[in-house]
Amino acid sequence: MLKLCRLRPHLWFQLYWVIYLVWFFTLDWTITDPAYIIHSPLDDRIPFCEWFIFPYCSWFVLLAAVTALLWWYDTPAYDKLCLMMFSGMTFCLILYMLLPNGVDLRPTAEQVGRDNIAMDLMQLIWRADASNNVCPSIHCQSSGCMALAFAKSKLAAGRPWRKALAYGWAALICISTVFTKQHSVIDVVCGLALVAVWYYPLYGRRKTAAAPKM
Repeated sequence: MLKLCRLRPHLWFQLYWVIYLVWFFTLDWTITDPAYIIHSPLDDRIPFCEWFIFPYCSWFVLLAAVTALLWWYDTPAYDKLCLMMFSGMTFCLILYMLLPNGVDLRPTAEQVGRDNIAMDLMQLIWRADASNNVCPSIHCQSSGCMALAFAKSKLAAGRPWRKALAYGWAALICISTVFTKQHSVIDVVCGLALVAVWYYPLYGRRKTAAAPKM
């Protein structure tokens, strides 16, 4: 294990997850009456669909896969992912403390009137994850970071289908947050805006083209 850490010394970045999880769940348990309810008229036009819980939960697969692949095959891309994703998460947590917010979008099982495996899983998520601390959406912010970091890595260089897969997967996760009523459209936009902030500093500078050989 020590030899592996010496070969891939940046693995310790993942210790941030300990800080994040303690911080996030502390806020989740203590902020029970958010001061600001996030809502957009567009939210009312988006129907609830419990089947989107599956792409919503695929976030965990995307997180593990992209982090592991970049850590192992493209350390510079992994470093950029950790920088923009963890800084964005920290910003979100600080904002939750300063401006406690939440959503009032979730229907009850009785209102939905359906009984299936997706609805059972949906109710488990609702019980585990309160409808506060939502804007910006960390789910969407981190999904966007993972898609961008992977698409800009050497693993996707010259492979447009891999880039399309990364962006498509992240987009589906973001869409799922509003169809499961976990987030408002506003939360999604704000979460993705945090990704856009890092685009130019990390990826916007073009390398100077080498002079042609005579």
